[in-house]
Formats: sequence, structure tokens, C-alpha cells
Amino acid sequence: MGKGGGCVPSKKKPPPVVPDEAPRDAQIVIENAVTAGESNAANEPSVEQPAVAKLKILIVFYSMYGHVEGLARRMKGGVDGVDGVEATLYRVPETLPEEVLEKMRAPPKDDGIPEISGPAELAAADGFLFGFPTRYGCMAAQMKAFFDSTGQLWNEQKLAGKPAGFFVSTGTQGGGQETTAWTAITQLAHHGMLFVPIGYTFGAGMFKLDSIRGGSPYGAGVFAGDGTREPTETELALADHQGKYMAGVVKKLAQA
Repeated sequence: MGKGGGCVPSKKKPPPVVPDEAPRDAQIVIENAVTAGESNAANEPSVEQPAVAKLKILIVFYSMYGHVEGLARRMKGGVDGVDGVEATLYRVPETLPEEVLEKMRAPPKDDGIPEISGPAELAAADGFLFGFPTRYGCMAAQMKAFFDSTGQLWNEQKLAGKPAGFFVSTGTQGGGQETTAWTAITQLAHHGMLFVPIGYTFGAGMFKLDSIRGGSPYGAGVFAGDGTREPTETELALADHQGKYMAGVVKKLAQA
């Protein structure tokens, strides 16, 4: 308490030193000013920093028996694990009638993953991961039909300069783990998009020979066999890695 004994100073800050010979009125004015200043600071509203929008990667796929879907789900986990980036899963529209799918014993689609409303949704994304099963070394017709519908985006160059990668499934070991992705690059080239392969960034996992494993330097992959074989943990881990790898590439391009 000051010599005047009128105001109690804050416990957080020591009161200003006032010479003994200073008039009593001067002491009271100084102490009142300190108290008022602390009160105003306490009442000032905190200024919230605006939230930074996350970069968006669309994982767009077609899956008949669920193998590509399994890779897509794991890939989303990899993308979402990178700070500042998030992934959204989309199916492309089915082109086969229900009776044909039933005869092919294809399981029903998971309603939890929405069907992409149209190619226009691609324009707002920062990057892409496209997944599809092989058909004679090329992408399935369902995915090709979706790419065929992107003509307006090509005309307006909405996708030029955006990065994209592929992941696939095949029935046999020699059935197109590499060629299915390789032949799909033409779709990106015409849009001026940037193809992002994973190379051998998965490290030792790319050289495992102790079990059957899909995937290649072009992207993650799974062997479906007759449709009953499930993805192995190694195949899923490669999908997770590709998601993280693509998220890192998208971040670097955004900062360039």
C-alpha cells in the first residue's frame, strides 16, 4: 500500500516508486492509473487467429469386390495423418446394371462412401489419388467413363499443374500392377496434371519377397485373385505410405 493508504496495488506488478517528498495527490493519481490499466487489460477481448484451411486431396476410386476400396480407406488414413492436409473418399458411378453385378457376385456398395456428383468437384481439390482395378492392363471402364466426363475441366484447364497418383488391383501377379497405372498416365497428361509415383520411397517394404505383395514404383496395389483374397498388411501399409507421401508433395507444392 502506498503512503496515502488509498488504493491497493496489484499483486502481479509492484507499484511505481514515488519519492517520499512527492505530494499526496501525486501518489494517489499514479496508483489509480496502475489499477485502471490492469483492469482494462483484463477486460480486453482475446483476438482469435483465423483457422487455416486444410489442403484437400480427393481419393476417387472404383472398386467391384472391395479390394481397391480397402486400399483407399487406408490411404485416407495416411493423408489425414499429415498436418494441414485432409482426404475425402469418393466412388465413381457404376456403369453396370444390378443384374449383371449380381451374376458377377459383386458385393453391394458401402453407402458410407458417397458417389462423386460430377467431375466439377475435382476443380477445388489440391491433389488426387485415383484407384481402380485392371481390365487387360488398363483401368476399368467405370473409371475411364468418369475421366471421359472431364472434358469441360480440360477445356478450361482447371486441373493443369495439380498432382495425382494411382493405386490398382489385379487378379494375377502378371496382370498389370505396373501397366494399369502406366497406361492411365495419358489421362493426366492431357489435363496437364503432374503424375506422382511413389518410386522406392517405401524402403525395405518394396523389396519383400517372403509373401505375395501387390504394388510397384507407380503406386500401391493389391492382388485380388479370384476376388476372395484380402489385402495383406504389407499391401495396406504401402497404401498408407502413399497417402502420406502424396500429402507431403501437395504441401510442398502449396508452399512453392
